[in-house]
Amino acid sequence: MRPPKDLTELSVQEFDLERTLGCGQIFHAMSLPGPSGPGWQVLVDHEPIFLCQRGEILLVTAGHEATARNYLALDHPLETVYAAFPTDPFSQAALTACRGLRILRQPLWECLATFITSPMKQVAHIRQISLHLRERFGCPVRGSLINAYPSATRLAETSEDALRACGLGFRARSLFATAKAIACGSFDLTALDALPTDKARTLLCELPGVGRKVANCVLLFACERLDAVPVDVWMARILQAMRKKKSTPLELERFSRRRFGAYAGYIQQYLFHHARMTKSLPKP
Repeated sequence: MRPPKDLTELSVQEFDLERTLGCGQIFHAMSLPGPSGPGWQVLVDHEPIFLCQRGEILLVTAGHEATARNYLALDHPLETVYAAFPTDPFSQAALTACRGLRILRQPLWECLATFITSPMKQVAHIRQISLHLRERFGCPVRGSLINAYPSATRLAETSEDALRACGLGFRARSLFATAKAIACGSFDLTALDALPTDKARTLLCELPGVGRKVANCVLLFACERLDAVPVDVWMARILQAMRKKKSTPLELERFSRRRFGAYAGYIQQYLFHHARMTKSLPKP
């Protein structure tokens, strides 16, 4: 498939498309050749958007500029985020290596469902599951390389066994039960917007398959709670090395918010991506 012919130029500063799409926030971006180098197609709900970066110019599918700006969070004040980074060598190395990485604004249900499938899985495996679910249960979208992510209603009409066939394993039960809760209206995702972060996290944790880590992923990547810190295996290692004290995941999460402040979620994503790419941790 070729990129669309009609592209619009957007001026971007402090933005790196490849780092943003490849840092483990989303799992469906598709690589495509572009007019001036490699490009990507992303699907925002049912809106396919081609993206290709050339320095401080971002080529975007014409007519989709507003969606692209919002999805890519081009309004986030990255210079303010950078100023909040700790001065220790590892944090500064992560900042240097990951400049331009932005926290996306993802569709809420897609983000929740995707991260329910993530426990004990690497990024490549989560992507594979996501693409299997789209292929089997998602609606085709004109101009898109992949189907839309299946709605909660669509997944609630399937079965746990059907989801297991997409490689979910034990996660199938949680995704199926959560989809049914949302589809029947017993859980209202839209209620999260009006709640403080702590209460929103508590509410999310009532859903099957949602613990603090998954809830924090949803809060950070879909609800724009930029102080939320998902503590997975990599982040636990990083924060443990920084804290220099044996700690529980909850203690590490609280430590990170104290240390990193209002943009703790941004900082953790830089640390996470840097550690994962370099296979390194802060030195004692």
